[in-house]
Amino acid sequence: MNVAVFSAAGLAATAGNTDVLFCAPWDDLDDAALLAHYRSARTVSFEAVVDPEEVLPTRIEGLMQGRFEFNGETHALADPLDWLSNPSSDIEWHILLHKFYYAAGLSQAWQTSGDARYVRRWAQLIDGWIRVTPPDFIAADVTGRRVQNWIYSLHGMVMHDRPDQAAPVEAGFLRRMLHSLHEQVEYLCANLTPKRNHRTLELLAICLAGAVFPEFQRAAHWRAFALRETLANIQADLLADGVHCELSTDYHHLALRNWLQVRNLAANNGETVPTAMDEALERALEFSLHVHKPDGIVPSFSDGDARSYLPLLLQGAQLFDREDMRFVATRGRQGTPPARRAAHFLASGYHVLRSGWPASPQFADAQHLVFDCGPLGEGNHGHFDALSFELAANGRSLVVDPGRFTYSEAGETNWRVHFRSTAAHNTVCVDDLPQTRYLPKPIKQPSRHSQGSVRHKIGGPAPETTLIECAASAVLDLLHGRCDSHEYDALHQRCIVFVDRRYWIVSDWLRAESVHDYSLNFQLGPDADQHTTLLDKNGTQLSSPGLCIAQPSRAGQRARLAAGWISARYGEKQPAPALRTTARGCDADFDTVLLPWAGSEPPLAVSDLPAVGEVAVEGDLTTRALRIGLTLDGEPMHDVWFHARGVVARCWRIGPYQFFGRWLHWREAADGSMLRAVSHAGATLHGPGGVVRLIEGAGCHG
Repeated sequence: MNVAVFSAAGLAATAGNTDVLFCAPWDDLDDAALLAHYRSARTVSFEAVVDPEEVLPTRIEGLMQGRFEFNGETHALADPLDWLSNPSSDIEWHILLHKFYYAAGLSQAWQTSGDARYVRRWAQLIDGWIRVTPPDFIAADVTGRRVQNWIYSLHGMVMHDRPDQAAPVEAGFLRRMLHSLHEQVEYLCANLTPKRNHRTLELLAICLAGAVFPEFQRAAHWRAFALRETLANIQADLLADGVHCELSTDYHHLALRNWLQVRNLAANNGETVPTAMDEALERALEFSLHVHKPDGIVPSFSDGDARSYLPLLLQGAQLFDREDMRFVATRGRQGTPPARRAAHFLASGYHVLRSGWPASPQFADAQHLVFDCGPLGEGNHGHFDALSFELAANGRSLVVDPGRFTYSEAGETNWRVHFRSTAAHNTVCVDDLPQTRYLPKPIKQPSRHSQGSVRHKIGGPAPETTLIECAASAVLDLLHGRCDSHEYDALHQRCIVFVDRRYWIVSDWLRAESVHDYSLNFQLGPDADQHTTLLDKNGTQLSSPGLCIAQPSRAGQRARLAAGWISARYGEKQPAPALRTTARGCDADFDTVLLPWAGSEPPLAVSDLPAVGEVAVEGDLTTRALRIGLTLDGEPMHDVWFHARGVVARCWRIGPYQFFGRWLHWREAADGSMLRAVSHAGATLHGPGGVVRLIEGAGCHG
């Protein structure tokens, strides 16, 4: 792409005092008149988007004294700043210094206090950056975010300045800043990241500049260019099911937020928004609607933070007249509940089960599970977490994705490797290996990371994941997935069953030709730290705030509470216990019952029940079903869960019943009488009194 790039030096005049960047009549304004123009009422309207975490008053006051805090790490930097050197071992710290989120914080402080010190510090930092830093320093996406934050800070420092005071901004500085912005935007037009989330924020910066500075000769081009390229970006990055191709739940929303901003800026400035763009954005919002937990937070699958994007759903409600989006955005206070309780995103492999959509104030009480049965995702943000899940209920996050914590690999513990590992996620780890080969490799080419450092990189193919079966009925939901890793010969299958929209059964089985060490992990939430007990009493019984977990006693299996970590925000981690159950052998079977609760903790016990299959030629095969003792709504009862786990038998004898099929769940009253039974289409069940009527689970679709 050939785009003329204007140099910040010598931009000012080709004839007299004419500034070639501007259209007439602004091209002939001197510095004072240009500042007066930007302080005057203009027809430009845009929203200054400020990251509240990056502009905390304590951070801004520290910055006034030369203390810069990013990602929980503070460094004292002397004036003038050495912009090209990183005082931290974490490249992300340096990136945040150059992204200038704090510029908007200084603008807010000026607006609140009227203290011109904040304006002078703002100009000092930007002027210092302009003097020594090329627009391409670190990467184009850093340039894009800096352009946005400089413009957002101008919103309060100049364009919506305090009318009760004289202009605190030096007129010559404003022109220097506008020249630098122009140079940076032109650089972005010529050097866009090829695709994915970085490209979205670069295009947003271009569109924002085109909307905010119509006085620039290139403004109309920037707006049209950004809109056209954003549509291409959406079409390239959004999968058929509406999920972003990196398969990070957080980056999905970051990209969606940028796309929506471009769409709205373009529409508000006379550009025609293509129908295809709106259709794609609505699909992306559909995923957002379902993946938000009842507490309003998006779980952090793969890289990213755990945070709320409900304002995006409110935008969707307004743009697309979606009352279901309004219902979720307001957490049940307004709008209409979504029609679907379960949602399946087949291209990305995300599956969401929910107990229901209660209105406020019970909205947060719903149970919610996200199951990851998809590929690793494009780019380098995927975690090695196939068949993992996150569970929330009654306003708590109970079984939690660990998050990312950091991109840095410096220090005694390589936290980047840990948080990305299979062992840290809610799945089964084989021989302490990641599901995808992950090897240390030196950095040879200049990049975000210093040349000569070592970083882990994916060194082999990702596992193959398959959703084998999905079923739903009024009393039971089922998800059955498989993970085939290329790092070992063990095949992992997991079946998640949601019973009565009250409790969960997670069945894992692993089959291999060689012996392996298997470790099943359930990472609990932060509320469980120092408040969790584990008993070995006729099996494993775990008690933590809002959650009971039970596993049957099985030879060779050992459960323990392990120290774990979760990270809801980059650079921050919290201790939280994890339940680890281990086994060694060629094959392993784990069965776990998870019972969320509110109020008083209910009793829960599980045990194995023999299941004998009549197998052709080989005779009988003895395996097991799971017997679950629990009390629901004050009534004691027993449930039985059975899955054939790939074994084909003529029939299965389980207690007094003969079963013909793959999987079965039934419920008995305290006196042993059967209350109901659920299975798949084509299955049959015979008891002492004859054929038992089965509730059939229907198949699921995206």
